[in-house]
Amino acid sequence: MKKHIKLFYLENCPYCRQAFSFIEALKRQDEYKDIEIETIEESKEPETANRYDYYYVPTFYADEVKVSEGAVTLEKVEAIFKL
Repeated sequence: MKKHIKLFYLENCPYCRQAFSFIEALKRQDEYKDIEIETIEESKEPETANRYDYYYVPTFYADEVKVSEGAVTLEKVEAIFKL
């Protein structure tokens, strides 16, 4: 079953930029090209961000369950995609 993935991030966060580069690299593969991620820039959407329980970005949620918080690796992003 396809999961709904949300990514909370900040524009100036180096770990978030790195996470986006991992996402782009993975989405070049046929296996992951159709994965959709809802992105929420927390400083631009504070009312949405405040409804979720996290302290660090990037933070990934899959079907409203937090699956990763803070810096990620390519392998971690791929594991999120495989959920």
